[in-house]
Amino acid sequence: MLQQYLTVKLHFLNQKKGVIPQISVIMGPCAGGAVYSPALTDFTFMVKDSSYMFITGPDVVKSVTNEEITQEELGGANTHTKISGVAHKAFENDIQALVEMRELFSYLPSSNRDESPQIETSDPADRLVPSLETVIPNESTTPYDIKDVINPVIDDSEFWEIQPDFAKNIVVGFARMDGRTVGIVANQPKVAAGCLDISASIKAGRFVRFCDAFNVPIVTFVDVPGFLPGTAQEHNGIITHGAKLLYAYAEATVPKITIITRKAYGGAYDVMSSKHLRGDANYAWPSAEVAVMGAKGAVSIIFRDPKEAEAQEQEYIEKFANPFPAATRGYVDDIIDPVTTRRQICADLAILANKKQTNPYKKHANMPL
Repeated sequence: MLQQYLTVKLHFLNQKKGVIPQISVIMGPCAGGAVYSPALTDFTFMVKDSSYMFITGPDVVKSVTNEEITQEELGGANTHTKISGVAHKAFENDIQALVEMRELFSYLPSSNRDESPQIETSDPADRLVPSLETVIPNESTTPYDIKDVINPVIDDSEFWEIQPDFAKNIVVGFARMDGRTVGIVANQPKVAAGCLDISASIKAGRFVRFCDAFNVPIVTFVDVPGFLPGTAQEHNGIITHGAKLLYAYAEATVPKITIITRKAYGGAYDVMSSKHLRGDANYAWPSAEVAVMGAKGAVSIIFRDPKEAEAQEQEYIEKFANPFPAATRGYVDDIIDPVTTRRQICADLAILANKKQTNPYKKHANMPL
């Protein structure tokens, strides 16, 4: 009976994936084959100290591997929101979880045939944001909080973040601009300098695909110095996982608006909704740096003599550590005053509201899983 139930349920979830938004809220134990039900849904949420998810429980783990571990350590809310990334957020209790679900649903369309929801708002679309003039530090290596860019730009500073405790070097979530739901994707410079790694690529790639499936425009804030280097990343498949984010942006046909706030280096720049991936509107702040890599790294490769490299570094900075070369080549559409960012995005969203773009016919793509 259980097997028949799971077969029917899992088949239904799979068939409706991408047709209607699917959300799982785990309020108690969820073990064995039952875990594949929430795994197939778009978002999974847990309740702290009372919900657990695992394929095999602590007793089985101990008998097979002789490893002693508690339910919480194996598959609790803390584990799945911070380590595995299986759950998208954890709440203090059942009531908070249900209240937050009502809020989340307000951002989502009912199906893939509906447009991104739009509500009345008292926040003017042409509002200027003076705080953005000083949010970027003068020193390019100094971190800042990308939420100080996101919150003042969106309607009423209301941001419903997805996976806030997992892959913190990238920020994703839902907001509204001029009343319309948008998906926000942004590098987080205060964590790992905003570098993309395996977890960040998976997190952002999945979110972008959800937004595209349900007609939610995507606004991307870019400050990325590259992919995180190291043997751990390479050996665990950063090439394939990084391609997931690239694929998601390239495939997406919803309106895509990109703001480069500071660094946009190399392949990581390409992946972050660049013009090369069919970005509809790409802008740069005056503080933007669009280049293959940073000045120090570039001159150390070109010039083997340390003294010569040091002498050439300033010239490289003057030539490339600004948005003008990218603008002259058409990689960005305009260099905008940061204070006008909200006004520009809202205007573009209005223009792109009726955007129609299709991909070539295919049964389905063989994306880089």
